[in-house]
Amino acid sequence: MSNSSRPPALLNLFGPVQFRHMVAGMSGGVVSTLILHPLDLLKIRFAVDDGTAGKSNHIGQAVKNIVRSEGLSGLYRGVVPNTVTAGSAWGSYFLFYQTFKSHLQGGQGHVQLAPTEHLVAASQAGLLTLVLTNPITVVKTRLCLQQKSKDLYDKSKNYKGMGDAFHKIVKNEGLGGLYKGFVPGLFGVIHGAIQFMAYEDLKNRYNIYRGKPIDSPLSPSTYLMFAAISKVIAAVTTYPYQVVRARLQDTDCKYSGSWDCLKRTVKHEGVGGLYKGLTPYMVHVMPNICLVFLIYEYMVNT
Repeated sequence: MSNSSRPPALLNLFGPVQFRHMVAGMSGGVVSTLILHPLDLLKIRFAVDDGTAGKSNHIGQAVKNIVRSEGLSGLYRGVVPNTVTAGSAWGSYFLFYQTFKSHLQGGQGHVQLAPTEHLVAASQAGLLTLVLTNPITVVKTRLCLQQKSKDLYDKSKNYKGMGDAFHKIVKNEGLGGLYKGFVPGLFGVIHGAIQFMAYEDLKNRYNIYRGKPIDSPLSPSTYLMFAAISKVIAAVTTYPYQVVRARLQDTDCKYSGSWDCLKRTVKHEGVGGLYKGLTPYMVHVMPNICLVFLIYEYMVNT
């Protein structure tokens, strides 16, 4: 079938092949999040700290402070929306990505795509995923930052759980409240696109080097290595958007928008302020992305 006569990619969203990719991505996201949530929580809290509170940016000390003030359960504050976010985001991403990728390949998995084509497919998948999951990300961020509410008696800023947070955000801030941080989240789309482009290109080049079809399965250690390399490339180039996004989604947000947040952060904290939380982020994302991709590839190829 020619490219012009193939049906639009989205019409094939829930075919058996795409569904398998969605389940595999969702499984990887859920498992990795349940294991590594405390590091994600630290990353968010470091990101929103503008330096005025005098808090420690040392991971060990931060963990001690949380346990002392909130108990061990404090390390898992926001774990439910975080797990839902990760599961839905990774499931949706792999579903959309595989659909667009398959469309570009004409349904032939052995057809090699150019890096730019992987970039386009990943960008489209990331944008759709962002639209679907941004509200859950806002709720996750608010719950992870719950202890920061200055007025503990302000019921509009204290959430009993995920459902209560959704209800109060919409009630007090309107539907727009669920899409705070959407603009900097678009940089996350770029982040994911760069990551997937690098990951796919590494797999393709390695299989070509081995003289095998590009969709040939690789060893677990090779998947892990390529996942780590692609994440480093993406993280170094796009991390500041996560700081801006987290600060805009914070209950105590004091910025008028993404550009205002970026300017004031650089002015008062220097360029380094845009990389706050990078250490726990890297400590978190390396095992996280390796687990996600390893579980995904195992489920897809078995």
